[in-house]
Amino acid sequence: MADVKFKQVYKYYGNEDRPSVIDFNLDVLDGEFLVLVGPSGCGKTTTLRMLAGLEEISKGEIYIGDKFINYVAPKHRDIAMVFQNYALYPNLTIYENMALGLKLRKVAKYEIELQVTRAAKILEISHLLSKRPSQLSGGQKQRVALGRAIVREPQVFLMDEPLSNLDAKLRAQTRAELIKLHSQLQTTTVYVTHDQTEAMTMGTRIVVMKDGRIQQVARPQELYDRPLNMFVAGFIGTPQMNFIEGEITQRDGQLYFENKRLRLAVPDRRAYDLRQDPAPSRQVVLGVRPEHIMSGAMALEDFPQWKIQGRVEMVELMGSDTFVFINVGQDKPVVSRMEAHTNIAVDDQAEAVIQMEKALFFRKEDGLAIRSREAISSCSGS
Repeated sequence: MADVKFKQVYKYYGNEDRPSVIDFNLDVLDGEFLVLVGPSGCGKTTTLRMLAGLEEISKGEIYIGDKFINYVAPKHRDIAMVFQNYALYPNLTIYENMALGLKLRKVAKYEIELQVTRAAKILEISHLLSKRPSQLSGGQKQRVALGRAIVREPQVFLMDEPLSNLDAKLRAQTRAELIKLHSQLQTTTVYVTHDQTEAMTMGTRIVVMKDGRIQQVARPQELYDRPLNMFVAGFIGTPQMNFIEGEITQRDGQLYFENKRLRLAVPDRRAYDLRQDPAPSRQVVLGVRPEHIMSGAMALEDFPQWKIQGRVEMVELMGSDTFVFINVGQDKPVVSRMEAHTNIAVDDQAEAVIQMEKALFFRKEDGLAIRSREAISSCSGS
């Protein structure tokens, strides 16, 4: 096992106006499961391919352990890669597919058998070794692809959208298997996905990317609770965080968030952040997650200073929850996560309470979270 270091890495393609990867600085810790996540075209797969040696590094340095690998051939980087499409040879048995890499490296036959048998046992595919890929389900093929990587005992696993071809049920099952596998092997893993659910459930740390740049690097819960900007806040979480534009006003020492339809008292903890902001602005965006918008008579009675009201535009019944979309006078409705059997319908007038202690404020001009200078400066992820 080994750590991985990216130092000011860029990737330029000749026909692009800007680099695909821009000033990428990151230390991947020995044994951690690091996830690169972001929308299509954000540079996450390009970054992985530069680490694998499948893309040339335009500028910067990459290390595996203490070894500088910019000019090292992929086969000499001591990595194993798992792709989206499995890449199994149809004319070979599962055993032969898993053993091929070792055979090409001229590993002794008894050692190959030992390694393949061990990996097959870990992945619970020992009974499939004599079959061919055409006889396997998608989930089984993915486990074979993982087994082929495991037998090499690499310093680093690289995984590029390995679950995207599986249906929802298989994806959840294989996610659990990958978490268990990493717990057993403790091999440094860099995993690419566009699925924020995969990122949140699997990653030791998550790197959120946009337009080739790192937006934030953090543990899953920190990323969810303390996003550094509106992009991260909106990308992580389903349904996404609600954003409401307004301004900060003050009356008799009390701060308020206001727009044409709302006037919400800012609690002391959030008021402190607003007053300490190194670049204070009256124009802000209030961010609040759907689960932090409460309904019910008790909440309305206890927190009248945080009440919102409006017409219900849509109701989504999800079984365990009901998502209610409330028009409060802006372009997008506010989404509230309510109880499963909430008695509410489209065109009803709804009242709810925003838990302002859990809300976040962002500067309207640049989308950065309003908090200490140190937190804002860490947005580069370096």
